[in-house]
This record gives sequence, structure tokens and C-alpha cells, in this order.
Amino acid sequence: MNEKQPLSITGEARPGRWLVTCDHARNTVPDWVGGGDLGIEAEDMARHIAYDVGALGLSEALAERLDSPMIASDFSRLVIDPNRGEDDPTLVMKLYDGTIIPANRHADAAEVERRLDRLYRPYHAEYARLAARRDDTVICAVHSFTPRLRGRPPRPWDVGILHAPADPRLAYEMIAALEAEGDLCVGDNQPYLGHLEGDSIDRHALAHRRPNVLIELRNDLIGTPEQQSAWADRLAPILTRVLAQSGL
Repeated sequence: MNEKQPLSITGEARPGRWLVTCDHARNTVPDWVGGGDLGIEAEDMARHIAYDVGALGLSEALAERLDSPMIASDFSRLVIDPNRGEDDPTLVMKLYDGTIIPANRHADAAEVERRLDRLYRPYHAEYARLAARRDDTVICAVHSFTPRLRGRPPRPWDVGILHAPADPRLAYEMIAALEAEGDLCVGDNQPYLGHLEGDSIDRHALAHRRPNVLIELRNDLIGTPEQQSAWADRLAPILTRVLAQSGL
């Protein structure tokens, strides 16, 4: 019996240059991992620790407006994080933002390898295939962040643009364009630094010299379909203009 692919692809036949990606799209736990339960409360599975709240709907809407394909994971980042290198110590988290993940506490090398083979690697194989569908692919990675980590001060940014030192070209243009909107608090490599060795942008954009931009939206701004649609309406023209002006 063929196993269901741990990902979804929308609009594969669309002709646009962009590939919109959503690494942390869903909070799904396969039934072969802890019987489909990581051992944490439902309210924790609904938090940012399990997935990027609102990012999937925004990614779908943005890809539609860019007339480009979109790929999304179909497993929780707590099962295994596709936006980490295979040897990253945070690949399978045992503690995240104050919550212990019981199903991961005793995950040994064999269990991690099983999750790599059944979830992580199939996702990245399809990501690589879509990125290679044309020679001038531009990757737009969509993520969201919580307004506040437990015990930490509120995060002031509405939107952050993350970038790696190896290729900040589109990121710098995007930051400038968003700041010019006049009503946004824009983070430059905030609330996170924009590069980890082996992360998705590293392996699918930087390694192939593909132009790229990683957008982080504060998740209380994209919690509803209406908000996601409004942000897609706002971001798509900016992305299109910035890419055209870049000459990439």
C-alpha cells in the first residue's frame, strides 16, 4: 500500500517564477508517531510551537495571486522540523517555549531516522523537484511568529524579512518596500536570524543561487481567512515589483 505523501502541492501547473513554500503549515501528527499524539495538551498543539499559525492560508492565497505553485508540509514541526538540517540538534524538539514534548523525550537515532525517511525527506524531494521546474525559480518562504514567547517581552514587529549573508538581494529590497508602506513595524532578520546551515532556504535557494525571500508574519495578524487574503493582496504586488526592479 502506498503511503500518503506528507505534503501538499497547490497550483503545480501555474506558470509563475515564484515557488511559495510553507515549511510549518500544519500541526498533523501521523498515527505511527505516538498513536497520533505527542502527549501534549490540545491548546499546545494549537500554538506556534506545533505549526506556523495562519501561514498555510496566506501561502495559498499568495501563490494564487503570484500565479505560481505552492508546497506545504503535512506534519507538525514538533514531529520533525523540515526547516532544519538533518544533523541540527533542534530537528526533533524535546522542549519548546516551556512545553515538554513527551513523545520526543526518548526518540533515539532510529526513531529520528524513521521520521526523516517518512516525512522530512519526501517533503524536501518534492520541494527540490518544484524548485527545479524552471531555471529562474524564485523562492518565497512563508512563516509566522507568535506575538510573545512565554516569559519574554512582546515582539513589536508586524512582519519580518529574514535573509542569509550569502544572498540578501531580494530581502533588502523587500525590507525597504515594506518600510515605505508607512504603517508597518518591519523586522530585519527579526524575530529570528535568517540562516541556519541546512535549512530550507540554504539547501533549495542558496545552494542553487536562486533568488529568495523569507517572510515572517506575526500570527495574530493572519489568524483568519480574511486577514490572510488581505495580506496576500498586499504582499503579492510588492513581491512582484521588487523582483522586477531587482533584475534577477
